[in-house]
Amino acid sequence: MPKNPSLAEALRQVKAKDPEPEPAGTITSGISTPGVPPSRQGKKAITGHFDPAVSQQLKRLALDRQTTVQALLAEALNDLFEKHHCKPIA
Repeated sequence: MPKNPSLAEALRQVKAKDPEPEPAGTITSGISTPGVPPSRQGKKAITGHFDPAVSQQLKRLALDRQTTVQALLAEALNDLFEKHHCKPIA
């Protein structure tokens, strides 16, 4: 009785026949990072850990002012920079 091929071998054969598609948002020209939207090219994420109530309040404020959390964070960072006599660049 012939031996069944292993699952790993079957996957290798399928992968060799059908290469993986490029991730969504991939730009094929210029200097881009695959899978990163153009609006995030050259940007750096800044994060922090806060109480869940902070996140809820920030989201509520953005909704009330019809803006985004990112826009509110940029405003807050620019206020902080100015307070410390730095150029507002956010």
